[in-house]
Amino acid sequence: MIKLQNTVYLASLGCSKNQVDSEILLGLLQQEGYVIVEEPQDADIIIVNTCGFIQSAKE
Repeated sequence: MIKLQNTVYLASLGCSKNQVDSEILLGLLQQEGYVIVEEPQDADIIIVNTCGFIQSAKE
């Protein structure tokens, strides 16, 4: 069976800058035809976006 659209779940972990980056990424994925899902078990693709630079993200 061939799927016409891939489903994506994105988990954003970390700082507020990381959250903004995740929202931008989700928008870009939607523009490319990906379907964003609310639950990881519903996704064909799972992305985990993490942050290790808390201070720079606050700035």
